[in-house]
Amino acid sequence: MDLQILRDTPPWDWPRDAGKRFQETLTDRRASESDRLVAAELAGDLTVINDDLAAYLAAIVSSPGEPDRLRATAAIALGPILELADTEGFGDPDDVPITQRTFRNIQDVLRTLYADNTTPKEVRRRILEASVRAPESWHPSAIGAAYSSGDKDWMLTAVFSMRWVQGFDDRILDALKSGDPQTRYEAVKAAGNWGLAAAWEPIVAIVQDADAPKPLLLAAIGAVADIRPGEARTILGDLAVAGDEEVAEAAAEAIGMAEAEADLEGGEEWLN
Repeated sequence: MDLQILRDTPPWDWPRDAGKRFQETLTDRRASESDRLVAAELAGDLTVINDDLAAYLAAIVSSPGEPDRLRATAAIALGPILELADTEGFGDPDDVPITQRTFRNIQDVLRTLYADNTTPKEVRRRILEASVRAPESWHPSAIGAAYSSGDKDWMLTAVFSMRWVQGFDDRILDALKSGDPQTRYEAVKAAGNWGLAAAWEPIVAIVQDADAPKPLLLAAIGAVADIRPGEARTILGDLAVAGDEEVAEAAAEAIGMAEAEADLEGGEEWLN
């Protein structure tokens, strides 16, 4: 089973023992670093992760003897399961493939490593980006400090994190003015997630900018529907029939979701 092939294969088509293979590769110090990086990345997929895989990923993040890149990749891989656990809770064991004890252990490990300034910068950044997907009380101050640092990389991590942690409206608006496309992208995603009304004009400006980078444009299309769903068709209608298939599909999907939400809200008002 070639891990590089699995990377390009949808998880639902992975063999049944894929998780076991990822675990074996992660724990094999003789395996190539490239294979261990792929194994760490794929081990976080919700179709395979369990208590054992999550524990191995957390152990790699914690190990100073592992390459920084592998530690950072393992940290990011924990993000989806933390978010799922935070969203679903542990009322039904079938809803989340790890136990509450494992979830708590992961969060404790990540917080401890983040607080340790000897942890390499890249690893600390990925720890913050993963752990905010299950927000805790220490995150707002960590995000604020990262954004105020003046370090471009840390500011990008902070804006990414603002998508999951509330209370940063002014800084999201500030980040929308950034000259860095990645930072603007994350600001658009955060603004859309929180339905930030004050971000409407700069986001519409991106949608109407013929030279906007495609990832930024796609993010702005989604944010339009999130912030003012009632105006989605007006703003996005032309893009839904654009020449670019990916842009047209994204615009049509955003319009559809916005109108479905409007219909749902209208139905709820009628019932009330």
